[in-house]
Amino acid sequence: MSESPLSMPQTGRSVDELLQDIDEMRGNDIDWRSGRAFSLVYNADDPELERLQHRVADMFLHENALNPFAYPSLVRMEQEVVGFAADLFGTEPGSGTMASGGTESIFLAVHTAREVARERDRDAHRIVMAETAHPAFTKAAHYLGMDTVRVPVGADLRADVDSMSQQIDERTALVVGSAPCYPYGIIDPIADLAALAIDVDALCHVDACLGGWLLPFWERIGESVPDWNFAVPGVTSISADIHKYGYCFKGASVVLYSDKALKAHQHFLFDGWPGGLYGSATTAGTRPAAPIAAAWATINHLGMDGYLAKTTVVRDTSRRFLEGVLAIDGLQVAGKPTLSLFEFSSVDGVETTGAIADVMDDRGWNLDRQQGGLHLMISPGHAHAVDEFLVDLAYAVEHHGENRGKAASYGGVAE
Repeated sequence: MSESPLSMPQTGRSVDELLQDIDEMRGNDIDWRSGRAFSLVYNADDPELERLQHRVADMFLHENALNPFAYPSLVRMEQEVVGFAADLFGTEPGSGTMASGGTESIFLAVHTAREVARERDRDAHRIVMAETAHPAFTKAAHYLGMDTVRVPVGADLRADVDSMSQQIDERTALVVGSAPCYPYGIIDPIADLAALAIDVDALCHVDACLGGWLLPFWERIGESVPDWNFAVPGVTSISADIHKYGYCFKGASVVLYSDKALKAHQHFLFDGWPGGLYGSATTAGTRPAAPIAAAWATINHLGMDGYLAKTTVVRDTSRRFLEGVLAIDGLQVAGKPTLSLFEFSSVDGVETTGAIADVMDDRGWNLDRQQGGLHLMISPGHAHAVDEFLVDLAYAVEHHGENRGKAASYGGVAE
């Protein structure tokens, strides 16, 4: 009788055999290098950067960032990465940490808001946000025993300040704004939301997981950027993923605070067991070292000039996609996207949009399906794919009726 693939193997297998199996298993994975996928991987289209990252990952593959005394190199690199982010976002060095991704960065900010409310002897346990805020806030509230209030957005798809103000009161621990929101690529009115937080002595978090490593450079290449960072009075924390438009590989994010005192709420220390002092500044104990080292190497390799160059490519490529989609009769774009991502759909509704997506699937494109449309998120690696995409999309709009037999399914992964 052959072994079940879910049973522990009785004997080991050779390296070559396993690598062959892995190659076969990856056959149906998305091909992000082709420019035909629009989420999950932010393709910098930079072979030299990839070479650096692979080398750094190899160097730090087995290291564990749990113990700072064992790896002073990692302590230094994390401190410098946080310092780079603090410089970009306008806060003091040392006022944040790295995390494994946006979900953990958001979790830490939510936890800090809960602890600050307790410290101030406030019975505040609510997170108030627009309906477009990332699900990670609801997930954090689930784990931390907090309540969430999601408020419908306005006609411009931004957080509706008047509607938010009706939900923000003395029970509010955290007010959330997105810069930008994932579904539509639109920045919330951060200054207005932060002012509402000040009025009730609550914290205000800006979810810049997507835009944090793009907005500072977007402004520097001459684009209009609304106020969103620590220069805004009342903004107390920001999350920003380096593995998005920072172009590091997965597992690298930062969460920063307006001052070091807020960051201290993340720290956990325990010595009430025989194993010595246990301490951590994030939810993780054991922490992979490779993303920390790679983030440091990536930022130092690209520098300001490199990020400005890639941001220019992203802006120009995004405009080509956006203008091309709008030029196809029968398609519409949700709102006025601020940056490099947007949702589009058929003017004939969800069913037709799904049929169009099915045709695009058949032609080898990987479009995320949201509840109301199809989602594009542009990185430098898409620059060479724009024309082919638009040709296929025009074909899909014209021939979608041939795919009516397929069931349209919606729901993407916001990462």
